[in-house]
Amino acid sequence: MIPSAVQWLPTSTHFGPRLAETLGIVGHEIILHRFPDGELRATVGPAATTTIVCCSLNQPNEKLIALLFAAEALRRDGAKRLVLVSPYLGYMRQDAAFHPGEAISQRAIGTLLANTFDCVITFDAHLHRTPNLAGVFPGIEAHNLSAAPAIEAVLRADTVAPTTVVVGPDEESRSWVADIASRLGLSYSVARKVRRTDQSVQIAFPDTTLFAGRPVLFIDDIVSSGGTLTACAEALAASGASSIEAIIVHALFPPAFMTEFGRAGIRSVRSTNSVPHPTNAIRLDDLLARALRRELLACRRLGAPRERHHPVLRRRPHRYRLLLSLCYAERTIPGRLRVVSGTENVESAELRCVPVPPGGCRRRFADARPHRPQRAPAEAQA
Repeated sequence: MIPSAVQWLPTSTHFGPRLAETLGIVGHEIILHRFPDGELRATVGPAATTTIVCCSLNQPNEKLIALLFAAEALRRDGAKRLVLVSPYLGYMRQDAAFHPGEAISQRAIGTLLANTFDCVITFDAHLHRTPNLAGVFPGIEAHNLSAAPAIEAVLRADTVAPTTVVVGPDEESRSWVADIASRLGLSYSVARKVRRTDQSVQIAFPDTTLFAGRPVLFIDDIVSSGGTLTACAEALAASGASSIEAIIVHALFPPAFMTEFGRAGIRSVRSTNSVPHPTNAIRLDDLLARALRRELLACRRLGAPRERHHPVLRRRPHRYRLLLSLCYAERTIPGRLRVVSGTENVESAELRCVPVPPGGCRRRFADARPHRPQRAPAEAQA
């Protein structure tokens, strides 16, 4: 079996093949067949020890089923580590139940993917009250990359005017709007947004005099209905902005909305290629390849596949090796811990900490040994 490979769903041909070529590893398209009753059949390429599966989760419902089928086939064919590369993660916005009976989609989808993959890599996940991506995917590795370096590179090539004001649509955008503004040495402002419906918002800026006679660069992580972008553009045009351009990380809106954006005063809209869209002008391929090179290098160094980290491992000091006495080899128990060796009874499993020299702990437990009581010397037994 080859050590690593890239496979992608048909909807991710805009970045899957390029990613395989950049990494210099084998690539395959996952073939989907639709039966007359709407059911799907997924056919994967040859499995690798570490298999990277590419699928951006816009229009996610059918893709989630296809990912489950592909993962089942790859595991059965011998893949030990599955890495999901999803530049856009759907269902992240609902992180709480706002009305009785509502499902928390972030929790449901996070658990589903955590039970299917060993690692998830995405860009600028839309997290409101969840502090980080690790809280979405319990027990596995999760990397929330930033598109800011790619956006910065494009803007530097454009030679942005020093008087440009970078604008964010709401308080949640402040951190990364401030990041991009500081990278380019520009001033920035963040709007106050009140959402009335899915497509209706009210926008207000704390100081509208800041925009008079100056170019404005609007930056948002997601544009879906276009209501926020249109309302911001109208407010900026009324404040005297000399020009308005927009950069979007995840462009989910129908291309027909471009006409409405133009009427609101927006001169151009550019997006990353996290989702295929006519506005794609910023490629995330290099950032993805860099993250995956680290992933593949770590697997080679530690011996693929890397064992999953149980939550208790992350809470222990780095100078301690955790020796685990658990049930049979290559089994998985609740908590996403892959069992290595030990006793038959999970309930009586032991967790012991043994001091090791600084730098001597790699936080892996593939070499763990079961704890057995010491036998008394033969003469003592007599």
